[in-house]
Amino acid sequence: MAGPLAGIRIIELAGIGPAPFCGMMLADHGAEVIRVERIGGRIQATDPLLRSRRSIAVDMKSPEGVALIRDLAKDADGLIEGFRPGVTERLGLGPDILLGDNPKLVYGRMTGWGQTGPYAQAAGHDINYIALSGALHGIGRKGEKPVPPVNYLGDFGGGGMMLAFGMVSALLAVKNGADGQVIDCAMTDGSALLTAMTWGFRAAGMWKDEAGTNLLDGAAHFYDSYECADGRFIAIGSIEPQFYAQLREALGLTDDPDFDAQMDAGRWPALKEKVASIIASKPRDHWCEKMGHTDICFAPVLSMAEAPEHPHNAARGTFIEVAGTTQPAPAPRYGGTPTDAPTPPPQAGRHSDDLLGRCGYDEEKIADLRKAGVIA
Repeated sequence: MAGPLAGIRIIELAGIGPAPFCGMMLADHGAEVIRVERIGGRIQATDPLLRSRRSIAVDMKSPEGVALIRDLAKDADGLIEGFRPGVTERLGLGPDILLGDNPKLVYGRMTGWGQTGPYAQAAGHDINYIALSGALHGIGRKGEKPVPPVNYLGDFGGGGMMLAFGMVSALLAVKNGADGQVIDCAMTDGSALLTAMTWGFRAAGMWKDEAGTNLLDGAAHFYDSYECADGRFIAIGSIEPQFYAQLREALGLTDDPDFDAQMDAGRWPALKEKVASIIASKPRDHWCEKMGHTDICFAPVLSMAEAPEHPHNAARGTFIEVAGTTQPAPAPRYGGTPTDAPTPPPQAGRHSDDLLGRCGYDEEKIADLRKAGVIA
């Protein structure tokens, strides 16, 4: 793979959700990511999280399988795992062992609660992690229950992407002469970090600790989504005065004095009713034509089916097809080290022979491991 991470080799112990997302990001940007699958593991050929990998299928509970993974890690720059704390130690693949074999190894650990703390050994999912971090509390309408933002905030923004950043940071430290190290990446920590700006607003007295009552959470009439006459939606974010003035003009509200006090939060509910009524009188295409390509800060709310076809996304190649499957393209883009197009997820174990050969295993030994069920 081409890209800024070309020449970096990462071992990924197969898991779900945020750890594979981290592996996808590293692979997208040029790293060779070797995914260690369980014997009998199945790969969904349409899963973007597993694209651009090399694959080896190993019985990780057998001594021979553990030895094999240790051999792979001796020549690797990094390893990522997403098990509960202590699992890889019990397998014989913990950081003490692998960093003993390879002192320059960056050992990335992805969990929900972190490696330490009272919840460390408890099961959980995205919704639980962002609840504990305080992030979920602020998402929703006033007087209603919190709304889970799918699993974007914990698993991927505060989890997999945070681990990818940590891996690259630690790899850079190694390049500059440091030893390898362990990265404790917790979705509670990561999702808390994503709320940094609202903590700043709160400290400045500009944020209420109640969902649906603030500038950026849908309370304001100039920062929300609205339903159109055809049942589709638009999103408006006209915060700055000059953008707000353009919004008023587009909605025919320039001469309405009720809209003069833009930041008077006490008036927001009544003003929102007026805006909603006007927008509901026309279909979405009308508002796209009237507000699109202006400084109103406007966009149509597109479905997953619509987003890849929008002219802006199409022009930038924001979405791509990999083996007939539509999915988001790698991001960001690089001017000097452009990345290759992603490749489809490989069949589990497809590259076993090649990868073991690179570790010095001869054909006879590989055949014996396969016969014994250590690899597949």
